[in-house]
Amino acid sequence: MSRGLRIGVISDTHGILHPAVAGLFASVDHIIHAGDIGGAQILDAVRELPPVASVEGKNDEGASGEAIVRIALGGLRLLVTHILPRPHKPAARVTASLRAEPADVVVFGHSHLPHNEIVDGVRYFNPASAGPRRFDYPVSVGLFEKKGREWTAIHVALDERSVAALKKRMNQMS
Repeated sequence: MSRGLRIGVISDTHGILHPAVAGLFASVDHIIHAGDIGGAQILDAVRELPPVASVEGKNDEGASGEAIVRIALGGLRLLVTHILPRPHKPAARVTASLRAEPADVVVFGHSHLPHNEIVDGVRYFNPASAGPRRFDYPVSVGLFEKKGREWTAIHVALDERSVAALKKRMNQMS
């Protein structure tokens, strides 16, 4: 039996790629970076792995963090943006985009807080930050996996301290 399609989700690297990312993403089919990349060297490093789709964050040169990128993978329709700001009250540009073209998942970054919640039939997912540690927030990435017709979405802590931080900080953006 073959494994299903896997997508690695990363955000807020701010110029630093945690060493655990390469191992975790070695088995994914596609990577999505939700902004605040911190330089071309980060995208170059993850491009050595599977294909990458990305959106620029507010700290990326010349970017506002408000761009929207659409991608469809294995029947999953994704809207990727950096600044949401909240799943229950997304920015007007995100709401308008979802009205014009529905998505199954909205991937976002910016807050450095992990999020995995379904609101009005749409999953809102923030992998948290895979870059420099901030406050007591986790350092983590996300993994989406398709098994049969179903998709699962999980967060993966990149260090031991982040295991408890993921639990503590999950879905605080509601």
